[in-house]
Amino acid sequence: MDSLFLTLAVITTGLYAGFMLTFLIAIMPGLAALPDEGFTTAMRRFNEKVPGPVFLVLFLGVIAFPAVAVFTEYGDDGWPLVAVALACAVVSHLMTIAGNIPLNTGLAESEGGDDSAARTAFETRWNALHRFRTALSLAAFVLLAAAG
Repeated sequence: MDSLFLTLAVITTGLYAGFMLTFLIAIMPGLAALPDEGFTTAMRRFNEKVPGPVFLVLFLGVIAFPAVAVFTEYGDDGWPLVAVALACAVVSHLMTIAGNIPLNTGLAESEGGDDSAARTAFETRWNALHRFRTALSLAAFVLLAAAG
């Protein structure tokens, strides 16, 4: 399986998975060492900046490019791997939309309030969801690379 859409799927998914992994292994551990006010302030600012244009291209690309590759390369030997990668990406996005984004919204709405309570309501749940969606993103990347 060798197509433009598969190549774009590998690139966008690899960049997205790398972004997720960076948050998992570097940013969140660094923020964990901060006092409550520093943690909540930093996360609020990240949550304001992350959904920018480049991120949105990656966020949408990890669904769109594999979907097009599956439908244009159906019948090729690699398409089942692409289909499973697409499923991983969809589940990851659903977790983001149903889990992480509402937590981000709650954290934003708590600004000016009790930072300790806001952190308690946010950090453990957000990190648990993030670990799982990072694993799904990495799995999608590996599957797409193997399909190529």
